[in-house]
Amino acid sequence: MKLLVTGATGKLGTKVVETLLKTVPANQLAVSVRNPEKAEGLRARGIEVRQGDFDLPETLDTAFAGIDRILIISADGDNETRIRQHTNAVAAAERAGVKFIAYTSLANATESTNLMAPPHVATEAAIIKTGIPYTILRNNWYLENEIGSIQGALAGAPWVTSAGSGRVGWALQQDYADAAAAVLIGKGHENRVYELSAPLLTQEELVSTLGAILGKEIPVQQVTDETYAEIMKGLGLPDFVIPIVVGIQESIRNGSLAVESNDFEKLLGRPITPIKEALTKIVNEISKSK
Repeated sequence: MKLLVTGATGKLGTKVVETLLKTVPANQLAVSVRNPEKAEGLRARGIEVRQGDFDLPETLDTAFAGIDRILIISADGDNETRIRQHTNAVAAAERAGVKFIAYTSLANATESTNLMAPPHVATEAAIIKTGIPYTILRNNWYLENEIGSIQGALAGAPWVTSAGSGRVGWALQQDYADAAAAVLIGKGHENRVYELSAPLLTQEELVSTLGAILGKEIPVQQVTDETYAEIMKGLGLPDFVIPIVVGIQESIRNGSLAVESNDFEKLLGRPITPIKEALTKIVNEISKSK
């Protein structure tokens, strides 16, 4: 059986591959990457590295050939770009005769008001339409998404948000990666949708835990979306990114990530990493990288 992971040089993809290598022989694993030179380390470990670009469907036909089970990791970009790229990937998987598709989606995607939901809605529909057995992994929110704010808090800055009392199921990318690997190599996951969410927390609750780890009080500044946009611009974020980060705050405030589920534990076969332990890990990694 041949497994393939797309986007395997990205942050999540790298972790998925490392998890798979703990139980799967390297010669049963292939990766599809836009820039194969970035995956030389994987090739050196016996993994087949294939060039696949979601914008060039012909490269995906070659990349997905002979693959039994595939994990399609959602790409980066604006919604229109992601819909086009994901649709290309799903169509290529169908043409290649792939027997199982796993896909990293977003919390409560089909019902979500989240700014980032449309590509996931389109991709889930495209996968189901193929008739190929599938698993949809609806990832809530990576704790690593908050690294910028955590770095600010370490430097003495307040935690700025316009998310109000919106709750989020933050978890480490490693937990999401382990869940994805479990689905790719496991049985009994066909035609299932898993909501992967940790215990829900508000910004204040997250920051309170971070403060306990750091041994100091971190002030939380709840601001308007307009003020948040100005602050982000002042931090040097490019203009095109501002509406995205503000939209994320708004969608959290509106409850788009407040999805309660124990699907994570079902897939992991263990509890997810507790938030205090997860934040401690990130703080330690930030300190090491200085």
